[in-house]
Amino acid sequence: MSQSLATAGTTTGPVPELALTGDLGHPARLTVPDLLAWRQHEADVSFECATSGVRHHRFTGPLLHDVLLGAGPRFDPARRKDRLRFLIAVSGADGHHALLSWAEIDPDFGRARVLLAVTIDDTPLDRAGPQLVLPQDRCGARHISGITAVRVDGGYTLRE
Repeated sequence: MSQSLATAGTTTGPVPELALTGDLGHPARLTVPDLLAWRQHEADVSFECATSGVRHHRFTGPLLHDVLLGAGPRFDPARRKDRLRFLIAVSGADGHHALLSWAEIDPDFGRARVLLAVTIDDTPLDRAGPQLVLPQDRCGARHISGITAVRVDGGYTLRE
């Protein structure tokens, strides 16, 4: 995670949007102010970076699970545990990508409290865009700054 991202909230210019797309009943384009409408959670995170050592940050934002539920994932009620085949791809403005499974963030399964952060260390991210934060990760490799897209894909099936 780049240190400059913490201060990027103070720049001027267009407000970044993230696109929620894929197998959703209500795809959307969201900004940091839009994400403030969801219940906010806090996470104190320590990322162990190979090049810069341990970094400590405090993030706030809604849970990714809550935001995606609001977008209406198209689970098939006729298929038992259909939500377990859904994948979530997250992309950032800098080209970084991360892939998560629905089961990982679902409270009935992995319960990972993954945030779409709207602040870092009490600095608003309005101008930098939201950040994907996985507090349970030891390394910050799946941390995505300036999220531009979150795609939900329910097309995954295991074939032998």
